[in-house]
Amino acid sequence: MQFDGLKIGFALTGSHCMLHEVVKVMKRLVDEGAIVTPIISYSVDTMDTRFGNANDWKRQFEEITQQEIIHTIPDAEPIGPKKMFDCVAIAPCTGNSLAKLANGITDTPALMAAKSHLRNQRPVVIAVSTNDGLGLNARNIGTLLITKNVYLVPFGQDNPTAKANSLVAHMDKVPETILMALEGKQIQPVLWDYR
Repeated sequence: MQFDGLKIGFALTGSHCMLHEVVKVMKRLVDEGAIVTPIISYSVDTMDTRFGNANDWKRQFEEITQQEIIHTIPDAEPIGPKKMFDCVAIAPCTGNSLAKLANGITDTPALMAAKSHLRNQRPVVIAVSTNDGLGLNARNIGTLLITKNVYLVPFGQDNPTAKANSLVAHMDKVPETILMALEGKQIQPVLWDYR
């Protein structure tokens, strides 16, 4: 199996509409042999939305991965010092989290996981999901594209007519992006159409 024995920290931030997509990715990684540990932002930890109840999502993450969720900054901080993961993926990664990561702000468990992991020059994979990717967050995506050890999952405009600034990663490409990132390579092409 491609992911046999790989340790992946899988961070989820508050693009709640995409959680149903990323649980499929988690399951695929686990089915292909990865040891996946869920890491959740405060919004995923506490918010009930029209896309699901926070406790139900958390239960599903733990059932799929058979790992305890990391949901506090103190629990995420040792990720780097203990070299807990081969790769950290943030999927979905909101515009808010993108902006903070690009500017060195670590005020959620997901962001602390990325910062702590990056200190060891290990790969962080970002799967964007933001309504302002071609707006205020365009510069943050640009910053992350040129940041060493940060790799982006291919993304595109999911609805250019109704939401011209919206960008969403092709979540099914998260596993391939991880494999390339582990080789120090950015998967190509980065920009993918949504047709």
